[in-house]
Amino acid sequence: MPNIRAAGTVPWRHRAGALEVALVHRPKYDDWSWTKGKLDADELWQVAAVRETLEETGLHVRLGMPLPPTAYRVLDRTGHPATKQVRYWAATVVGGVGSLENEIDEVVWLDVAGTHDRLDYAHDRQQLRAIQRADLSGTLDTWPLVVVRHGRAVPRSAYKGSRDWLRPLNAVGERQARALIPLLAAYGVSALYSSTSERCVATLVPYAQAIGREIQLRQQLSEESFARKGGHRVVKTMEHLLDAAEPVAICGHGPVLSTMIKPLLARVTTDGDLAVSARAAITGALDLNLEKGEAFVCHVSGAGADAKVVAVERIPT
Repeated sequence: MPNIRAAGTVPWRHRAGALEVALVHRPKYDDWSWTKGKLDADELWQVAAVRETLEETGLHVRLGMPLPPTAYRVLDRTGHPATKQVRYWAATVVGGVGSLENEIDEVVWLDVAGTHDRLDYAHDRQQLRAIQRADLSGTLDTWPLVVVRHGRAVPRSAYKGSRDWLRPLNAVGERQARALIPLLAAYGVSALYSSTSERCVATLVPYAQAIGREIQLRQQLSEESFARKGGHRVVKTMEHLLDAAEPVAICGHGPVLSTMIKPLLARVTTDGDLAVSARAAITGALDLNLEKGEAFVCHVSGAGADAKVVAVERIPT
C-alpha cells in the first residue's frame, strides 16, 4: 500500500493566561483539524510543515517541539487505498496577515477544552494532549540550538592546497548548504556560529546571506585548534549559546562534534517520551557521529543553568 507523506503544525499562544491553539475548517470535508499538507518532491518534512501553514492560513510560523505523528487510511488520487503519514510540530506565529486560501475557509483560536470538542478526528487529539502536557510542565516554549556538521568537502587526497582549513565544499556539499536555507528558516534561526575552516563557513553562508546576518567565527571549533588545545573552549562556546537562548545554528567538524554535543546530554529533561528519544538521539550522535551536512536540532526550554533539552531531531540534508 502506498504512503502519502504530509506535514503540519499546531500553532499555539497564551491569552489571558490560558493556552490556545489554532485549528482550521475545510469546507470540502466540512471538518475541523490541524493545518497540514503533502510534501513536495524531495522536500523536508519540517519545510513542508511551515510552507503548508503559510499557504493555508497566511501565517508565518516558527517550528517548536515535534508532536506525535499520526497515520490513517485514505484513498489516493486514483481511488486506491493508501496510508497517509502526517508529522506535526508545535509552532509560534511570527508574522503574516492570516489570509486564507481556497481549501480553508476559517481559522479559529480555541482553548484546550474548546479545541477538544471542535476537532472532528480522534487522532488529532494526540497532538493537543502533547501540547497541553508540555504547557503544564513549562516546556512548550522552546528555542532551537542546531548543531550542523559541515557539508561534504573536496577529499583531502584530491585537495591541492597546503592548508587543510581552506579545503572547500564539493558540489554535494554546496547542495547541502543550499538545503539548509529553508530548514533553518523553518526554525527561525537568527544567530550563526562556525569553525573558521572554509568548509564549515561555506555550509552556513547561503543561509547567512538569505537572512542578512553575519557568521560568528570561532577558532576553537576548528579541527586544528581542537587537536592542539583540547575541548574546554568548545564547551565554553556551547555554554555561551545556552546562556544567550537565541535560535542558533553552529557548524563544526566530525572530530569536534562529540565535545559540542556531550554537554547537552546532561540538559535533557527527565520526564516523558520526548526526553527518552532525546537522550537516545544524543547518545547515538556521540556513538556514531553526525553525517556530513546533517542538522542536529535541539529544542531547548529556558536559558543558562535552567536550560533543558526537551526534544531532539536529526535531519539529513
